[in-house]
Amino acid sequence: MYEADTRNWDFTSSLFFASTVLSTTGYGHSVPLSDGGKAFCIIYSVLGIPFTLLFLTAVVQRIMVYVTRRPVNYLHRRLGLSKPLVAGVHATLLALITASCFFLIPAIIFSALEDDWNFLESFYFCFISLSTIGLGDYVPGEGYNQRFRQLYKVGITAYLLLGLIAMLVVLETFCELQHLKTLRKMFYVKQEKKEDELTIVDHDHLSFTTVCEQTTPVADNRGDPFTDDASMAEASPVTPSDSIVIR
Repeated sequence: MYEADTRNWDFTSSLFFASTVLSTTGYGHSVPLSDGGKAFCIIYSVLGIPFTLLFLTAVVQRIMVYVTRRPVNYLHRRLGLSKPLVAGVHATLLALITASCFFLIPAIIFSALEDDWNFLESFYFCFISLSTIGLGDYVPGEGYNQRFRQLYKVGITAYLLLGLIAMLVVLETFCELQHLKTLRKMFYVKQEKKEDELTIVDHDHLSFTTVCEQTTPVADNRGDPFTDDASMAEASPVTPSDSIVIR
């Protein structure tokens, strides 16, 4: 890999490039130009992106337990409110906190650190980055007079990783709302049972019904302790061969 500006491939810039590749953001401000660099980038992306998705999924599911599921269940039991109401209020508050911590506050910081960025452009960069669109028209830390550039690049890399996790947690929280679950079921494909499966189920039901009809009279006679002796005698007459002669 080579570039006109050798600073584009120092350690921190390479770390930032790797994070944009694995998160599929891809600003496009730094690209591999050699054949070896392009081949390595392909192999690195094919192996790294699936592992990154698995890692983010595992992290998000663990965070969901402590950030969403336990607080909702606790407030539901503590306050006695309906669970859908508690979950909706919790999701709204979580979205507002995430927007403040990863959009508004970083936009203020970027507008102060980047000379040519105003607040709208900084907020635009935060949204384009955390939504993994990555147009590349705004990339921080690329100025020649940028102070503490390496530390700045590491901080941006950490911000992108934490912000992406926070966005996934918010989306997963909203997906677990009861109203959205009902809405999603409208788009599910109903699975119809095959004809052979229905035949097997009907045959099993018919066999079970037949066995129950055969065993019910026996169970009724055994279970009635007040059966009349005369009726029992009529049901089982005694033949002469069965009588006992006492001499």
